[in-house]
Amino acid sequence: MKCLPTLLIAFSLVLSAAAPAAAQDLLRKAPPQDRPILITGADVHPVSGPVIESGAVYFDRGVIRAVMTADEADRWRRSSDRPVNLRVIDASGKRVYPGLIGANTVTGLMEIGAVGVTVDVNEQGSITPEARAISSVNPDSTLIPVTRLAGVLTTGVMPSGGVVPGRAAVIRMDGWTWEDMAVKADAGLIVAWPNLRPISAWWMTKSPEEQRREALESRQSVIDLLDAAEAYLAAREADPDGVPLDMRFEAMRPSMNAETPVFVRAQELEQIQDAVSVLAERGFDVVVVGGRDAPLCADLLKAHDVAVMITGTHNLPDRRDAVYDDPFTLPNRLEQAGLRWCLATSGGTFQTPHERNLPHHAATAVAYGLPHDAALRSITLSAAELLGVEDKLGSIEPGKLATIIITDGDPLEITTRVTQAFIDGREIDLRSKQTELYEKYREKYRQLESINDKNAPPGSSRP
Repeated sequence: MKCLPTLLIAFSLVLSAAAPAAAQDLLRKAPPQDRPILITGADVHPVSGPVIESGAVYFDRGVIRAVMTADEADRWRRSSDRPVNLRVIDASGKRVYPGLIGANTVTGLMEIGAVGVTVDVNEQGSITPEARAISSVNPDSTLIPVTRLAGVLTTGVMPSGGVVPGRAAVIRMDGWTWEDMAVKADAGLIVAWPNLRPISAWWMTKSPEEQRREALESRQSVIDLLDAAEAYLAAREADPDGVPLDMRFEAMRPSMNAETPVFVRAQELEQIQDAVSVLAERGFDVVVVGGRDAPLCADLLKAHDVAVMITGTHNLPDRRDAVYDDPFTLPNRLEQAGLRWCLATSGGTFQTPHERNLPHHAATAVAYGLPHDAALRSITLSAAELLGVEDKLGSIEPGKLATIIITDGDPLEITTRVTQAFIDGREIDLRSKQTELYEKYREKYRQLESINDKNAPPGSSRP
């Protein structure tokens, strides 16, 4: 009997190890682009410029080399400048867009929200700026192929938990390892700004006084961390050899120097105002993640050039006196206020991430007043700008990575299909577990139909 606990622990470890493997993506990763590709005949939507009807996109070695009209492409193909091994894709009747960008997600850090061993979104401790999301990304997550099928080819992965949970990363949705997937391994520091307004919801067990005290303690811990980091960096600059390295403060260096942003999770007006007063006035490049009350302090945000990353439109109003469409109209209100912003999803902090729904969040915003072009930009170029990768992604321009999608319609329409996708010029397999199951059961009913036809009496017809 004494060995029973040991056996139970061992059995639990086996189950823990097996759980992630059971949800493993079995598709092969795309090989590097091995020949130049020309997509021609499609309507090209660069996002950064006007639509090119019947246009063409030429890319080689993973980089877009030219964007032109189909006529210009035809003349080029007949010239001596054409590569001998050029692959031509006739996309007549289709559209070409830059790959969509899911700016706030835990894709790769979480497989099934209800299964703890598949969740790796946070580190132990409340303040862990040294924690990197990129090194925990699972390249074989079954959620990645589903995400690609919706046209989302790049994501911003953000850890959660605690006041300073770590640093974000920008990843491509294909690769053998997390190193292969990394577009930007360190995209910025994340800070969950304390909510200074007490919550009176049914599930809250703490008194308003307790909530206020804890919020003020958390706020002070952030300020203390920033003060300590500033003092450390100043001391290191003055005496590099005499001050020992501190990995926590070194991890904060890019954001302290405004090389990468600080992503501040804040929804309430007081949260946003307090975060801006502390961070922006210290010279940080601030991006508010959430920003439900951002329109109420638009002047403050514009004065400090603070951007907003909206965490979805498929939400309920947070207050009883809020209008029913408050979450749906938030993107248009930010656009009308002249703020820098992008649209993301809720990020899946407490549930399995569903970045495949990102285009539908944008479509909801369009239905509630947001101009279509602004909606498309919010999930492409604007998202790239807020993540600091606008020089590589977000639009179809020469010099940028050939991360693009070919569709049979508007990507914001739920009936539109992505027919082909390229990440860094590599053609991506658009199968997923869902598409394989779809084909499996289509075949089942084909066989059943064939059996029923054979067993039907002569001269009879099935309805």
